[in-house]
Amino acid sequence: MLLRRFALLLLLLPLWLAGCGKTDPQAALEAAVQKLQDNLEARRTSDVMDQLHANFQAGEGMDREWAQRTMTLMFFRYTNIRIIAVTRSSRIDSGSSQVGHTEAKVLVTGAQGLIPERAEPYAVRLQWRLEGRDWKLIELHWE
Repeated sequence: MLLRRFALLLLLLPLWLAGCGKTDPQAALEAAVQKLQDNLEARRTSDVMDQLHANFQAGEGMDREWAQRTMTLMFFRYTNIRIIAVTRSSRIDSGSSQVGHTEAKVLVTGAQGLIPERAEPYAVRLQWRLEGRDWKLIELHWE
């Protein structure tokens, strides 16, 4: 009986170890997108900044400093911020497994209390770069 259990353990060990291997890049990218949304809604500026690539760019010439100033202003103005993703899709670039893309249609709301004072729809495009094991946001475009 003990020998049978030991043999079963030896057979299952490689399957278990395979499950503990590298994280699926697609799943890791989707987790990074969700983490960004969670950090923004929780108004965690430093955590959002940790997710931005050193060469982060947004729109026309806006950089990490702009992102930090903008978050500080918005977080000061609104106690409650919500990002409602109407649609969202992420994919790994077919030309490089180190590049990821996310496209989403979102509604961003801001409020001092329970009732939103501001609600704006956006179409956003995000480009991510894999640095080590972490996806970092390098480009942000919106309409």
